[in-house]
Amino acid sequence: MKHKHCEWCDNQFKPRVSYQIYCSAECRELATREKITERYSITRRAKLASKVRLCKSCKTKLSAYNDEDLCQKCLINPTDVKKALKDIRGIINEKDS
Repeated sequence: MKHKHCEWCDNQFKPRVSYQIYCSAECRELATREKITERYSITRRAKLASKVRLCKSCKTKLSAYNDEDLCQKCLINPTDVKKALKDIRGIINEKDS
């Protein structure tokens, strides 16, 4: 049999059977894991797209691509933003002095 290139790592190998596409069991397992993960994320997105999900805080409709229970606006804590701005102003004022 001719040498083939592994579909996962692209290394050249001599197949033991004509339909072998991976050079080792490790490459086969890694490729299988990736395929399973991809299928899972596709079906998960489809399930989320069919459901109407609302932000737990403000009740706005959540995107199917948002895995959180809160919308982007609610994820950002206004108190933390105010504190960060205050810290930045303090640093700027120190440089100006």
